[in-house]
Amino acid sequence: MNHARPSLLSVAALLALTACGDGRSGTEERKQSPSAAPFGFELALASTANAANPEPAEAAPAADPAPLIALTPEELAARLKAGNVRLIDVRTDAEVAEGVIPGAEHIALDTFDPAALDLSDGREVVLYCRSGRRSAIAGEKLAEATGKPVEHLEGGILAWEQAGQPLAPR
Repeated sequence: MNHARPSLLSVAALLALTACGDGRSGTEERKQSPSAAPFGFELALASTANAANPEPAEAAPAADPAPLIALTPEELAARLKAGNVRLIDVRTDAEVAEGVIPGAEHIALDTFDPAALDLSDGREVVLYCRSGRRSAIAGEKLAEATGKPVEHLEGGILAWEQAGQPLAPR
């Protein structure tokens, strides 16, 4: 048991009673009791007592798990090397014509339908686009459809190229 708390509360209660006075006007009280606490002092002391011995806060409700898991280019390269990854490029046809991450399949964001994806082969889906914005949109749709977090390449193919990772022609 914490013995400091009851004594601080007792002091705060005593100061509150003192500040309330005995029914005389504040001027009369100050003349007769120069050591009377200034107005609001008990509130300040009470907040100090709470800061010194805070009540345990109620547990915040657990947040839903993040629907997206961002992978760095290095993490994605390691995952691709290990296998068991279904890499989906959600960029436009014109962007894909400039090159893709080796092994990627193309499903443009405007035609991306999570319900139409066959996920029965057990591979982990990883999405990417040019900068990561569109793959995040597709990932949120897929996470909502499956109820599971979805991985995507943070920074997209731009980050992949900047990290010196290879591209394949399309």
